[in-house]
Amino acid sequence: MRKNSRASYFLLFIAVIVITSCSKFSKLQKTGTDQEKYDAAMSYYKKGDFYRSGLLFEELIPLLKGSTESELAQFYYAYTQYHQSQYNTSQFLFKKFFDTYARSDYAQEAFYMHAFSLYKDSSPFNLDQTSTFTAISAMQDFINTYPESPFREECTKYILELRSKLEKKAYERARLYHKISDFNPSSMKSAVISIENFRKDFPDSKYNEELAFLKVESQYNLASNSFSDKQKDRFQDVVKFYKELIDKYPTGRFNRDAEKMFDDSQKQIEVIAKLEQDRQKLKELQPEPSNKPTKVTTPAIAEPKGQ
Repeated sequence: MRKNSRASYFLLFIAVIVITSCSKFSKLQKTGTDQEKYDAAMSYYKKGDFYRSGLLFEELIPLLKGSTESELAQFYYAYTQYHQSQYNTSQFLFKKFFDTYARSDYAQEAFYMHAFSLYKDSSPFNLDQTSTFTAISAMQDFINTYPESPFREECTKYILELRSKLEKKAYERARLYHKISDFNPSSMKSAVISIENFRKDFPDSKYNEELAFLKVESQYNLASNSFSDKQKDRFQDVVKFYKELIDKYPTGRFNRDAEKMFDDSQKQIEVIAKLEQDRQKLKELQPEPSNKPTKVTTPAIAEPKGQ
């Protein structure tokens, strides 16, 4: 029973503190001077109360224009949003600060935090990657602007991390095209194109060996399901892609499966070549059509009878 009483008293004590604190903050917002609000905003910030600090800074910024406190108010206001995980807002505020106070002692840090906020706001790899491209661009802009910055190494690390996310996205997209390629010829083509684009964009990727095999398999599926007039060229591409695979990965783990498709493609090419030869021979044995015009006999037309 005593434990329950102590717990109740403790909760009541906390409630009183919260109510008193809220009342004090509300009174400050309504009747406090600009200096009192500024001092309180800095105090809240140092205590880690970024919500209240942000509210006060947001209210003060329009009122402090031209004052010595204006610069710090905008800088810390951006940080209050960052610490509340409002990264899209913080990246905007840090960039605005940099554009406004380019000569400030805090300008470099603000530019870095603009880029870092974009990094934090980057979407997971399975979603749209526009934000990732934006973050990479911002990180690179920072490096170009401050090549000697102590933040340079961190920016380089984050760029590699963001590119890894784009790599994963492109890899999964290529795999998806391959996965559904058995049901849709256009997806078979898309799989081959997507894999080739991946190789160009990420030449050193750990996924390239697997995708090189899937390229062979996608092309083989496409050739096998094509109309006869397109099969020869497409099976020849299977042979070409297989040779590219074994040239780059001579002891690769997918080579045995790829070899089966290579062997069958060569057989199909031979069969098609034999059919083409047979058709040519048959064509040569057929007599040439006569160039003389065919005589046309027109039936006589009866004379019309008089009335």
